[in-house]
Amino acid sequence: MAKKTSPHPVDLQVGARIRLKRKMAGISQMQLADALDITFQQIQKYEAGTNRISASKLHTAALVLKVSLAWFFDGLPAPEGEPLEITPRSFAPCSPAPLQALMATREGFELTLLLAQMPARPRFQILALIRALGEAEDLAATG
Repeated sequence: MAKKTSPHPVDLQVGARIRLKRKMAGISQMQLADALDITFQQIQKYEAGTNRISASKLHTAALVLKVSLAWFFDGLPAPEGEPLEITPRSFAPCSPAPLQALMATREGFELTLLLAQMPARPRFQILALIRALGEAEDLAATG
């Protein structure tokens, strides 16, 4: 029996980015599948990282989703032996992975859209509430 392996982190990243941009664009899995001339089940597998997307399909997806090919790989570490490009983003307090994971969920995406539409004052109040909830959770875990 063949050993079942976990999806490669790059495949997970590319799949999460496909899902994120597809949802942001308001495109269904079926619509993207039609544009790529594949089944929506294949889109599901790409988004989960369980199947690798070919270069030609990724290129078409980038055109449909109106992003650069590099966008799918943004935030991944540079391969060994290649220079690492230093940008202001390189100094972010955390990796983009948690944000991408949140944005890949239905509630994370909706929450982000709703927050973006709010005036600044309520957004700051919600941020203060979230910070307080996080601090209470930390206290409960240590106490």
